[in-house]
Amino acid sequence: MSASPSAGDRPADPFTERTPRVVSAVKLHRGATRRSTGHFLAEGAQAVREALADGQVRELFVTATALAAHPELSAAATERGVRVSPVTDRAAAALSDTVTPQGLVAVCDLVDVSPEQALHGSPQLVAVLVDAAEPGNAGTVIRVADAAGADAVLLAGDSVDVHNGKCVRASTGSVFHLPLARHRHPLGLLEQARAAGLQVLATAADGEVDLDDADELLRAPTAWLFGNEAHGLSPELAAAADHRVRIPIHGRAESLNLATAAALCLYASARAQRRSGRAHPGETPAGR
Repeated sequence: MSASPSAGDRPADPFTERTPRVVSAVKLHRGATRRSTGHFLAEGAQAVREALADGQVRELFVTATALAAHPELSAAATERGVRVSPVTDRAAAALSDTVTPQGLVAVCDLVDVSPEQALHGSPQLVAVLVDAAEPGNAGTVIRVADAAGADAVLLAGDSVDVHNGKCVRASTGSVFHLPLARHRHPLGLLEQARAAGLQVLATAADGEVDLDDADELLRAPTAWLFGNEAHGLSPELAAAADHRVRIPIHGRAESLNLATAAALCLYASARAQRRSGRAHPGETPAGR
């Protein structure tokens, strides 16, 4: 990996949208190219900052405006031996999949791992997204899981690629903070979760357990199942869970969206587990 040149040695002309390195990076908007190369794009100051801290960045593309606004990111990349490549605004627009490009785009190593790696050790809290179709929702759930102190996020069935640009942005850098794994077969993933010592709880409107009354149940190591945004969990998958939990709606709203439901369930588990003294990453149980 080439070290970035010093500011005085940088070429006078920044890369354009036709520069081969930019052209190759733009192709990472495609899932097939991400899988074949093992790389993806992370855009924006927060995502780049977290990617650099995690050691995942291969190259940083930056416009003059973004460099002036965030010189610390260029310096951090240089310190880590990451190539810093100045680009034009048009090149930055090609690298971006947003309406308003931020001028900071990093080429990163893929962050997903195998389910076995994600469930290694003694996980206490895991979020499982089944057939999650909307990348913004998936990214938000990853962010919520990270904030709640979850040990991993697993994506089952036909769920969106976590390296999708919208998913990465919605996670605000959390894709670099906790293990993410995929599994094509949800029922097989449930068995792996149980083998890791986790009870499996499914969210269901007609669940036999009310979330408000579930503190004792939630103290145990738990994998939460969250279904597709439009259709929820299939009856077969809901029945395969150890318990089905309903989120009470006290007002007149018909339902909750995926990210909100995940936030309520994950934080309820995190609170119950902390009160019982169970450890989460970076924490020590009470009395130890």
